[in-house]
Amino acid sequence: MTTAKTPPGIWAGQLLHACVTAILLALSWAAWKALRQPFPLSFWIAVAFPIVHQKFVWLTWRLELRSSATSKAIGLYGYLSGFFLLFGGRFISLLALAWLDRGSLKLDAIPLAFATTLLALPGVYAMYSVKKYFGMIRAAGVDHFDSRYREMPLVKEGVFRFTDNGMYIYAFLLFWAIAVGFNSSAALVVAAFSHAYIWVHFFATEKPDMEYLYAKEG
Repeated sequence: MTTAKTPPGIWAGQLLHACVTAILLALSWAAWKALRQPFPLSFWIAVAFPIVHQKFVWLTWRLELRSSATSKAIGLYGYLSGFFLLFGGRFISLLALAWLDRGSLKLDAIPLAFATTLLALPGVYAMYSVKKYFGMIRAAGVDHFDSRYREMPLVKEGVFRFTDNGMYIYAFLLFWAIAVGFNSSAALVVAAFSHAYIWVHFFATEKPDMEYLYAKEG
């Protein structure tokens, strides 16, 4: 990477973000309508958590890169508290919806157990790998705040032996495992939205930031 000499602007990539988000929301709404609009409050709260979480990350990251405004306003630990509260909210809101809507997917016990295990195992392994080899605060984007993290080598252990982006590819399978485990069609829609939406964050927010943070001189 040799081109990103200045931090990305606040709005860099966000037109893409907004357009794809609108498409994903429209698809989620259509799927929810097709399911006869189950548990509207719980459903849309579960959809809202990923959006609020990723908007929080976008704004705090970009403000930090542009002017250290996040550090000045709430500090690193304020940012991390907000990040992990919202991240946890994604799981809690999905669990609540899956519980309310349990059984609607109508899978039999054996395929249900098989599918849940198939989804949960790589998801759990990915989260274990993130915690053990990568670090949770590094995964939360601490490199936007502390330049020492930008000097660390790429992690090539655990799930990262297979891909550089084990978090988005495999860890998000836990959302699918929750939906399938509770046999919930509504939660499955939210899991699909959340997994697709994290890639919107990757291309619209994280990738431009990484091109700046890890730009090489010359």
